[in-house]
Amino acid sequence: MIYSAEQQYVDENKYPGATVLIGNVKMTHEGAILTCKQALFYQKENFFKALENVTIKQGDTITQTSDYLDYDANSKQALSWGNVVLKDPEMTLTTDTLQFDRLNQKLYYRSYATIKDQTNTLNSKNGNYYLETKKFTATTRVTVVNPEHNLESNHLDYYTNSGLTYLYGPSTITNTQNENKIYCERGFYNTKTDISYFVKNAKLFLKERTVEGDSLYYDKKQGFASATNNIQVIDTVKNFVTRGNYAEIFEEKDSLFIIEKAVAISIVDKDSTFIHGDTLLITGAPEKRIVRTYHDVKIFKSDLQGKCDSIHTDQKTGVTKMFRNPVLWSDGNQITGDTIHLISNVETEKLDSLKVLNNAFIVSKDSLSIDEYNQIKGRNMFGKFKENKLKLLLVKGNAESVYYNRNEETGVIETITKEISSNIEFTLENGQIATIKYLKKSEGKTYPPSLFPSEDKKLQGFIWRESEQPKTKEDIFKDDKNQKLPVKSDKDFIKPLIIDDPKNNTRESTSKNK
Repeated sequence: MIYSAEQQYVDENKYPGATVLIGNVKMTHEGAILTCKQALFYQKENFFKALENVTIKQGDTITQTSDYLDYDANSKQALSWGNVVLKDPEMTLTTDTLQFDRLNQKLYYRSYATIKDQTNTLNSKNGNYYLETKKFTATTRVTVVNPEHNLESNHLDYYTNSGLTYLYGPSTITNTQNENKIYCERGFYNTKTDISYFVKNAKLFLKERTVEGDSLYYDKKQGFASATNNIQVIDTVKNFVTRGNYAEIFEEKDSLFIIEKAVAISIVDKDSTFIHGDTLLITGAPEKRIVRTYHDVKIFKSDLQGKCDSIHTDQKTGVTKMFRNPVLWSDGNQITGDTIHLISNVETEKLDSLKVLNNAFIVSKDSLSIDEYNQIKGRNMFGKFKENKLKLLLVKGNAESVYYNRNEETGVIETITKEISSNIEFTLENGQIATIKYLKKSEGKTYPPSLFPSEDKKLQGFIWRESEQPKTKEDIFKDDKNQKLPVKSDKDFIKPLIIDDPKNNTRESTSKNK
């Protein structure tokens, strides 16, 4: 160690073992230069105590100022306190107390510090800064702030030269421009490019959606997010949730794409409707949202099930269109046709009416028989629902029917009737025909069971598809052909719908109307 000063003296009574240095004090030690107004040098311990206007420089890159500094030349440890400011080409650090480990080129503080670089301002209670790698490891009440975002965490690594941030504890990133928010417990965030990737308890809170998944990628500038495995996307405007194992979201286009065990779930009066297909595509703002599901689509609701190749739902009009070999099961009735339309009341979101276009056919199995079926067919069919049960049915064009008449007391089949008319109107109770009204001239005949022609027992085009009916929520995933990603059981995709708020740890069921 080399030192110099304007004045030097020894006062063993006041400063035992020390040389007192006053005026333009300068100390040099292995690449570090220290200057101050006053100092005490303990030669035996090789220890330097600097007072007033302390500056320490290391090479051409690091400059530190403080009110006081203790320097142990043997261990190369410096302790500074009082208005500490440290600068290197990448950042400026301010704190009250700072430890400088020159041997390992590490700085650390335990009583709050602020670090500013060209992009961000970092604050934390505890932290280490590694000079060689330009890395901050910050813990306890950490924030990273710039004009576009605010990051809060309890543990992160931050690189001042690249702006890369690695998160190791509960962390929240808030977009200060649109209030979008990300929560995770382990992940990566590039503060310069606004690209992030999270792998533990990741949740993305967008304006109208909340996205969860085992892993989550988000490019804020492009407005693009993708999620993998055990995904849940909650529509925060409507009672609507989608799940799957891979999803992509495009914010500017208001679109969501989900595959791998994709399922859309909507809630009305606490009764969920599950729609599953190979692919889900949701586009448009909430007031104009379109939901497309394809292929091999299956529907399950406690009182309504269905199957088809693809579905198109317009949430603005409440019209759901089922295409390619569609079939519905409602209250014991099987409904088929070339195309089926389900119309919901857009205010109550309850099922209102039904259209079956071309080759309309409704079949219900006689409850007390093995091979007897009540049947109605025609060109088109229009139905009306009440409390989600089919109550009125109008068959228009080439209407035909076969139905079994039982004695109300004995339950024995007394007659079988076959009718043909251009238009027939039926009312139903508990899924069974209650009344029949022929709107135009009809032709028909009622037979005793023994005389009913066997060839007329089933109308042309009859097919019984009960084996295809999903009778439980889990059944919608049966026979899936293209499962590429590892998934949990089907029950994980139909669990209760819960919104988690990571900030206040409250949980709110999506079944409540917003």
